[in-house]
Amino acid sequence: MEIDCQPKDPVVSLFDKDSVDLGDVKDMRLEAEAVVNDVLFAVTEMHVSQSLGSALDVAYINVETREGNRYCLELTEAGLRVVGYAFDHVDEDLSTQYHETVYSLLDSLSPGYREAFGNALLQRLESLKQNGQ
Repeated sequence: MEIDCQPKDPVVSLFDKDSVDLGDVKDMRLEAEAVVNDVLFAVTEMHVSQSLGSALDVAYINVETREGNRYCLELTEAGLRVVGYAFDHVDEDLSTQYHETVYSLLDSLSPGYREAFGNALLQRLESLKQNGQ
């Protein structure tokens, strides 16, 4: 049986096509490369994982701090977090805090990172001072 029904009020879609702009979607693999390039000077080793699956919404970064500790980091829109304590290893049972920036995450993990970052900042300030800026 077919019923012809006209709604009294117009149907309102909860999906706003203007709210989804694929141009704003970040490729997390590219973001991960940028993260590595930003802080490579202050860690022993850091690279985007080639063996863990990456997608537009997630990438994995391996980092070894100056103290010799190894971590596997997950990068998503939510931020960065430790997901494993070895390169290319994700511990599904590990529940760690997200950090908005790689600087915040490394600051919490590595005193050597803090020192290297501080030294780089001082060198930059000295350079600006010598150039009269």
